[in-house]
Amino acid sequence: MSSSHSYIPLLAAGVFGGLLWYVISSGRRMKLPPGPKRLPVIGNAHQVPTETPWRAFSEWGKKYGDIMHIDIVGKPIVIINSEKIARDLLVKRATIYSDRPHFVMAGELVGYSAPFAMQSYNDNWRRQRRLISHDFAQNNTPRYHGLQEKGSPNPCPERSRESGIARLSSQIARLTNCTFISLVSRRLSRRIGIIIFRVTYGYYLQSENDPILTTPLEAMDNFSYSTTPGNFLVDFIPILKYLPRWVPGSGFLATAERWRKLFYDSTYRPYNWCKKNLETGQTLLPNLCATILQNPTHQLSEDEETKLIWAASSVLGGGLDTNMSSALTFYLAMILNPSIQEKAHAEIEAVVGKDRLPTINDRPNLPYIRSIITEVLRSSPAIPLCLPHCASQDDIYNGLLIPKGSMIMPNIWHMLHDPEAYPNPMEFYPERFNNLDSEMDKVKDLVFGFGRRVCPGMHFAEGTLFAIVSTTLATCKILPGLDANGKEKIPEFEFTSGTIIFPKPFTLRLKARSTEALGLLAEVSTAVE
Repeated sequence: MSSSHSYIPLLAAGVFGGLLWYVISSGRRMKLPPGPKRLPVIGNAHQVPTETPWRAFSEWGKKYGDIMHIDIVGKPIVIINSEKIARDLLVKRATIYSDRPHFVMAGELVGYSAPFAMQSYNDNWRRQRRLISHDFAQNNTPRYHGLQEKGSPNPCPERSRESGIARLSSQIARLTNCTFISLVSRRLSRRIGIIIFRVTYGYYLQSENDPILTTPLEAMDNFSYSTTPGNFLVDFIPILKYLPRWVPGSGFLATAERWRKLFYDSTYRPYNWCKKNLETGQTLLPNLCATILQNPTHQLSEDEETKLIWAASSVLGGGLDTNMSSALTFYLAMILNPSIQEKAHAEIEAVVGKDRLPTINDRPNLPYIRSIITEVLRSSPAIPLCLPHCASQDDIYNGLLIPKGSMIMPNIWHMLHDPEAYPNPMEFYPERFNNLDSEMDKVKDLVFGFGRRVCPGMHFAEGTLFAIVSTTLATCKILPGLDANGKEKIPEFEFTSGTIIFPKPFTLRLKARSTEALGLLAEVSTAVE
């Protein structure tokens, strides 16, 4: 057989496999969770929307119930709309449901399965996660509060205090107090990225276009796209990965090569910088990698160092885009709800006063600020369908079969917009929590994941978001951006699609509440960008 036709048996095998699955699964279809009718071979591939699938799955739930089954080219997918069912399976039966599905494109070809966030549930996963869990445990995160609030205490004057949220607010306020800027999301994204890099590697950003920052941002965009089910057919017909490059439709292979190189660069470059500069005094301490590398009682083996490299990459990837998503959602929600801004500012002024900025240590005494943050997480969870789990064996739940290898997708968005749990769920209404931590915890227990896959950096993420929200509300009014005619542009509460979502582009202005507020920001900010 000539090489020009060598791919035909591969495609035939893929089609045959899909037909075989359809025939076999048809015999047990009545035991599967309900769902829309499938077609031969392609299953439900034609029915799964590419835009905001969480909303579509929410609507499907009205017809099929809180646990649904679909398949795409033979790949079983179980969608869960119920918090109870999600906890019954992902928490109470964690030994079965702690695995991750195998993404051929994102994991095998690009390499996103190397960090523990997307790794299979195995010993390598446990060792990587252990490295992160200790450093970002609730008792250890206060060491980073100063960085999150105001910036670095590093004595080098040209580098001191360049990364904190107060500096961000000061920059935007100085630019927008008497004028306006169109779209500050880029600056916000970079400033949050700086914090994550410093905590993970102790790296000082050289500029907003520093490749050590921009490369991971691009890699995270690729991650969000490549892990969205349905974007790449090779995830459902793995044999396609062997297609020759000249075959039409094989362009995903060249894409995977580019993305893989970019992802590995984004992972190794900051780690190598950290390791090289540990003894030079250029790194900000403490940081995750330096703490482990400088452990006087244990020198890392080559295998342990590799685990550290990928564990650090998980911190970077897990904290970068999700924090940005929540921060941008906060700004958008405040533009649309000026009365909430004023109520929050009044609480800060009553508790903290006017002579200093709020700190993360003030958090217990600012219940309304905490309620706003919780409502941000509820109204727009950064990962609305959670990172999918995978069933490691066949399981029966309430008489329904969940086949081994099923991709399990908890619809977090639906759970947080269930009108029985959250009346008028589309309304941004912090008062729904009555300033009760027990009610707020119900939201956080969903948005940070389930069971053994819960986010180990959740306490750090909460601190960063609190610093953003409290500092901004204490010092600035968040106003709509202006159009070319000087009229306010009121944005819509709309979001992008993908594994990680963001508000669609909008404009805003930050106006300092007073000269005293600007003075407080100036104390912890440098005067020049």
